Amino acid sequence: MKYLQEQESIRKVNRTSLKACILAGVYALMSYGAVHSQDKLYGNTFSLNDVKVTSGIFKHAQDLNIEVLLKYDVDRLLAGYRKEAGLSAKAEIYPNWEGLDGHVGGHYLTALAINYAATGNAECKKRMDYMIAELKACMQANGKLYPDWAVGYIGAVPDGKALWPKIKAGDIAPIWKYWVPWYNVHKMYAGLRDGWMYGGSDDARKLFLAFCDWALDITSGLSDAQMASMLGNEHGGMNEVLADAYQMTRSEKYLTAAKSFSHKEFLEPLSKGIDNLDNKHANTQVPKAVGFERVGELSGDPQYQQAGSFFGRP
Repeated sequence: MKYLQEQESIRKVNRTSLKACILAGVYALMSYGAVHSQDKLYGNTFSLNDVKVTSGIFKHAQDLNIEVLLKYDVDRLLAGYRKEAGLSAKAEIYPNWEGLDGHVGGHYLTALAINYAATGNAECKKRMDYMIAELKACMQANGKLYPDWAVGYIGAVPDGKALWPKIKAGDIAPIWKYWVPWYNVHKMYAGLRDGWMYGGSDDARKLFLAFCDWALDITSGLSDAQMASMLGNEHGGMNEVLADAYQMTRSEKYLTAAKSFSHKEFLEPLSKGIDNLDNKHANTQVPKAVGFERVGELSGDPQYQQAGSFFGRP
């Protein structure tokens, strides 16, 4: 009996220690509001530099994460962007789900910026700056190659030249022949925003806002019904990043666009306390709701506030 009591005591200590470790990790992740975010976008977070992981399983995980990041070939991640911009290849593109060329590049840019902010890793900063310079070259090349629709564009959607001009002309049907193109480009929107917010790159900010202007231009001729139909195709957190652009500039055009990119099929029922999320793909819907919350936070619009709040309830 004494042995069993001792073992139970050990288990309780282990559970308590594990809980403490998990909470420490959660607090560390919450700090990813980052070096620059407190005075730029998210006033309710604290600097990533305020938390230092010095030992234990979380330090091991942090080090391993950077080790893996640095195994990737940046030019291979950028290959789709160069291809779509008509630039010569520097490396062979990584294989991926057909139709999603480039979206991992956006995630990678975010990862470099966050890990640089968290650790000061010089190689992460070097790669981040290199990616931003290469993306700038792609944006400039796109504008010269397709001045009628691609000014400000930084995307790697395969054969985008056959898609985006049609959307700009009001023909949204072709979007269903592609694999989630707005979802794809959203990853680069987030990467550029994070390159500025976490990495402190002013060039990333400029590219991000120019890319936002491109989205406004491409969709400026669409009716509300056409936008609603197009948003039936997965589009990531486009409303969120456009809301971020509004906060960065206080230009109302971005807030208007953020609302335009908010999927009313979910915004309207959620704002009324109606749960229509059963059997819906979570990865598709969660970014929309994050955007609802962001628009509501910045605009004070009760419909968006209520939708975001209701979505977040347990």
